[in-house]
Amino acid sequence: MSKEFFEAVKMLEAEKGIPADYLYEKISAAIVVAAKHDFGGKDIVHCDIDPEKQRIKVYVTKNVVEEVEDEDTDLTLEQAQMIRKSAKVGKTIDIPLKTKSFGRIVAQTAKHVIRQGIKEAERGQMLKEFQSKNQELLSAKVSRVDPVTGNVTLEIGKNEAILPKAEQVPGEEFEVGDMTKIFVVDVKEGNKGPKIMISRTHPGLVRRLFETEVPEIFDGTIEIKSVSREAGSRTKIAVLSKEDDIDPVGSCIGPRGQRVSNIVDALGGEKIDIVKYSDDPAEFVAAALAPSDVVSVEILDEGAKSCRATVPDDQLSLAIGNKGQNVRLAAKLTNWKIDIKPESGFYEG
Repeated sequence: MSKEFFEAVKMLEAEKGIPADYLYEKISAAIVVAAKHDFGGKDIVHCDIDPEKQRIKVYVTKNVVEEVEDEDTDLTLEQAQMIRKSAKVGKTIDIPLKTKSFGRIVAQTAKHVIRQGIKEAERGQMLKEFQSKNQELLSAKVSRVDPVTGNVTLEIGKNEAILPKAEQVPGEEFEVGDMTKIFVVDVKEGNKGPKIMISRTHPGLVRRLFETEVPEIFDGTIEIKSVSREAGSRTKIAVLSKEDDIDPVGSCIGPRGQRVSNIVDALGGEKIDIVKYSDDPAEFVAAALAPSDVVSVEILDEGAKSCRATVPDDQLSLAIGNKGQNVRLAAKLTNWKIDIKPESGFYEG
C-alpha cells in the first residue's frame, strides 16, 4: 500500500470527520474476509495496519505439524523452516501474503470500504445534525420543486430534506432560490439514511415562531399553553404570563403589532388569534372564541368537558366562524366541547 493511501485516509478524517481508526478497522476486516476465500474461509488470515510506519501487513497463521491434515491450515516442519529457520513442530508460523492478484484485492477492498465508510459517516453526521434540531424551527432554501408531486426539496445547511405537498400550507407556491421556515417534526434512522420529517403546517412551527419573535416567551416569562391551527387559514394560541405586571397578549402582539405581523408574514398571511389562558374553563373558553364577544359560558358536564357559550345575536356567525372554523379551533385550543347559543335563544333560519 502506497503512502497515498494513508494520506487519503488522513484527508477524509480532516474533511469528513471520519475517524481514521474506524476506516483502518473496516478496511482490515474487509481484507481479511477477501483473503480468507483462498484458504477455504478458515479463520487464519490477519491484517495489521500501521499508519505510523505507513505499512499494511497481511499474513496467514499456519500450524507446524509432522503430517499435514489440512493444506489450508497446516505446514510440515520442512516447509515451515524454508520460511523461518527457527520453526518447530507444535508451534505456529506467520506467512506474509504478497501475491499480485491479492494486491489488487487489497486495493479494491480498501476503495470499497472507504466509499462505504464515507457514506456511513455522512449518514451518521446528518442524523446527529438533524437530531440536534428535532422539534426546532429552521430556515431552508428551495433547491427543487417537483412539478408532478408538488414536493419541495430544501437545502438545510449542507443537507437536503423533502417538504411533502401534504406538509405545505394550502395555496402557497415555491420557486427555486426561495427561503422558507420549516419545523422539524421528527428524525428517524432509515435503511437509506436518516429520515427527516419536516412541515409548514404543524402547530409547532407557530410555537417556535413566537419564541423567536417574543423575548418574553424565549426567556420563560410568558408560557405558550396551547396552539390550535388550520394551516394557511387561522391559528389560535393561548398564552400565560408568570408575572402579574406583564400582559401576555400585548407582549405577543408587540409594539404597533410588529411581532405578530412578522409571524403572519412568515406564515403567508395566516390569521392569528392570541388569547389569554385561564385555569377557569369558562374564562378560557370565552377568551378562545375571540374575535367574538361572549356573554357567558355554562359548564354542562365537567367530566365530559362540555360547555355552552352564549353570544350576542349579532356575533353568532363570528363565534361559529366560516364553516365552523372559529368554534372548532377554540375547542381544540381549550380541549372542551363547545356549543354556541345566541343570547335571544333564537337561531336565525
